[in-house]
This record gives sequence, C-alpha cells and structure tokens, in this order.
Amino acid sequence: MQFTKRDLTKKSEDVSEWYTRVVALAELADYGPVKGTMIIRPYGYAIWELIQADFDRRIKANGVQNAYFPLFIPESLLKKEAAHVEGFSPELAVVTIAGGEELGEKIVVRPTSETIMYQTFANWVQSWRDLPLKVNQWCNVVRWEKRTYPFLRTSEFLWQEGHTAHATHDDAYETVLWAMDEYADLYREAFALPGYVGRKSASERFAGADDTLTYEVLMPGGKVLQSCTSHDLGQNFSKPFGITFQDQDSKTQHVWQTSWGLSTRSIGALILAHGDDSGLKLPPRLAPIQVAVLPIKGADPARISELTRPLMHAGVRVKVDDADHESLGSRINTWELKGVPLRMEIGTRELDEGVVTLVRRDTGEKFQVAHADLAQRVVEVLDEIQANMLCEAEDFLRDNTRDALDYSAFKEILAGPRGFIRAFWCEDPACEAFIKEETKATTRCLPLDAPEERGSCVRCEKDAKHRWLFGQAY
Repeated sequence: MQFTKRDLTKKSEDVSEWYTRVVALAELADYGPVKGTMIIRPYGYAIWELIQADFDRRIKANGVQNAYFPLFIPESLLKKEAAHVEGFSPELAVVTIAGGEELGEKIVVRPTSETIMYQTFANWVQSWRDLPLKVNQWCNVVRWEKRTYPFLRTSEFLWQEGHTAHATHDDAYETVLWAMDEYADLYREAFALPGYVGRKSASERFAGADDTLTYEVLMPGGKVLQSCTSHDLGQNFSKPFGITFQDQDSKTQHVWQTSWGLSTRSIGALILAHGDDSGLKLPPRLAPIQVAVLPIKGADPARISELTRPLMHAGVRVKVDDADHESLGSRINTWELKGVPLRMEIGTRELDEGVVTLVRRDTGEKFQVAHADLAQRVVEVLDEIQANMLCEAEDFLRDNTRDALDYSAFKEILAGPRGFIRAFWCEDPACEAFIKEETKATTRCLPLDAPEERGSCVRCEKDAKHRWLFGQAY
C-alpha cells in the first residue's frame, strides 16, 4: 500500500477507501505476499500488545493460565465433532505434502484449537480435583477468506482463545458469562466502544456450541461488527474426545466446556469507530504513543527532556519528535494521522515562560499548562479524552438503534441509515433465512437483558416473544 499523506481520502466521503489508506499511512499494516494475508507493522502491533496486556491481566486474575498448542491439526481430530468440521470446512487450509512426500493423513492449519486442545485435555483431566481447567493461548489462526480487508477480515489473524473444562454445566456457564463480561468491560474501558451483549440465534452460533454470546458494535455507515464471542460447548466435545473425570461419588462423568476469543479484528473496529477525516483517533488506553512532543525550532533538547521525564515517571507513553527535516505543520499532520491523543508544542518562548501548549486530538482544543503542573494535568486530560470518546460512541449507538414494528419499516431503515434494528422475530430459522436473503440483514443477537414480551414477527407476523437486534454485517 503506497500512499502519501496527501492521499488520505476523507472518511466523511468514502469510509471504505479512507480505511484502506489510513491503515497504510498511519503505518498500522501492509499487505502480505500471499493474497488475504497482512503484515502488522510495529505501530499496529503496539496496539495489539496493549490489548493483550489488558486482557491477559484480566484472565489471569480468574485463574486462567497461558499455554501453546501446535499449529497443525490432524484431519481426523477435526472430524470428531461433526457440526464443528462442517462449520469450518469451507475456510480450511489443508497441508497434503510435507518434506517432499504426500502425507498419509491430511493436516489442517489451525482455524481454532478446540480439537487439538481437547485431545490433550483427556490426558490432563482424571479427577474432580483437576477441575476447573482453564487454559488460554495467544496465537495465529487461518481461515481462508475469499474477500479480505486489513484487520477486519484476513486469511490469517492473531487472537486469544480461552478454553475451560468444568465438573458442572452451571460452573461452565458462569465462565461463559464471565468471559463476555470481561470482553464488554475491555471494549468500553479500553476501546471506548459500547455495544450490545446477547445470544446468537441457532443458525449464527459457533459450530459445535450449544450457545454463543456475542458483543456487537456499530460501525460508521450503520453496519455491525461481531467483535468477540463466548461459547457454551456443553458436552459436545468432551464425549467424542473422551474427556472424563471421576466425581466425588467415584462416578465417571464427562466435563462441561467453554471457549471464548478476541482477535485483531478488534483493531479494525477501533480504527473505523473513532477515526475522522484527519486519520486515526486513538483512545489513550490503547494509544502506543499518548503524547507527541513537538519541539519548535531552537528549543533546547535538554530542557525538553527535563519536562518529559516526569510524564514518563507518571506512566505516560511519550514520543519526542525532533525531526528537523520536516516542518512543524508536517509533523502535526503526521501525529494527527496516527491518532495520538495529545500533542505538546514547545518552543524557546514557552520554555522561558514556564508553559507548554497542549492540543487534544479528540476535540482540537488548544490550551496552555504550567511546567510544574504538566504531569498531573496530562494524566487528567488523557482520562478526559478517554471518557469523552466513550460518551460520543454511546451517543452514536443510541441514536442508531431503531425499532421496527413491521417489515416495511424494517426495510426502510436498511435502505436509509441502517444501524441496529430492534424487532420482534418468531425465531423460525426459515423466516430468519428469508430476511437475510432479501435484506442482507442478520439476527445479530438477543440482548441478555431483553424481557419476554408478546408481539408479532416483523416479517411473518407469527407470535413472537422477544425483540431481537438485526443489522447488516461489516
């Protein structure tokens, strides 16, 4: 992707082209040599590292341990759970030749790790004392996509996948809910992205799961993105893989299982949701650089270093851009493009007067702060930016969630602003398939807090008891 800063399309005019160009110009990623793959550049990977650090802390607090399992999965393992292999078969990358010889059994490149992990779980779990077993891995997976888009949909991507085994279904389902609560909190508190937590329909749930919870977020243009999932696997894998334990009454039981995951697709959501015509707009908690310091020509580097040291001691991620081959205006454009939350401009006059000029990326507000107050004020302003970005996203979500009482209104919303549509659905898969075929809208989820009501299906007018959320997928 070869562009210059002048080539940045306005997001307000063409969000798709803007997205492609901002990924390149902000140095987040580049295309890989194999179609559908992506090279994550250091700036983009630094965002992923911040996501990793936050979520890793959360899961370890719940007793989850990190491990690593092989990339290659024997085809026979994948076939042990029928719904699982059927769900993934169109996306599989398969190795048939290795070491110059044709393999006796095909090897699948990891699309997800349930099967290879659970063969091992059967060896690790013997007694109720071995439960619950809670394992996570940070890794890459391959799902051969026909249409790709950097971060949002690539043939290879990075993620975490948590897998747990429990003595009872109640204990397992508590973990399903816990994982989704952590994801929702991560998206709100770090990404500044509100969304809806809900249950997927039978046709939309994970292949091999009894139930799938999802966190659905709204993107510019009114399309919806599934941003993470948490699955109740029941005993669908423990039975074919023979994961059993001796309970406290010395009876042999099959374990109950969960799996849950978050991927680099989340970075795509971050880019789309918050960016503007000038480029990225990163929430401070996920910004690799929180403050870009721009010395104005003639400013003493030693004195600037003295000013920035307290910021670093306060845990602020600071970058001093002293590139003298670029004008101040060019450097300002660069850091706006990269979405740095706060910019500090400082010259000889500011040094002598004991003040610095700060500029917020979210609002463009420019103000001055005394040297003595700098560290404290910067920390406060970063928190203010984080809160403001969440508030703006909440307003956008609320304003773009609409009710449709009949099919005509449903289609009218999709032809116009789109967004989330709240509507009664009879929960008949045939009706769901008809809506999807005609409007390209899918059931996104049934919110967990949705009350049971009496109504008529938005399409077929049969009795319905819940209002589901619909939307067109990104």
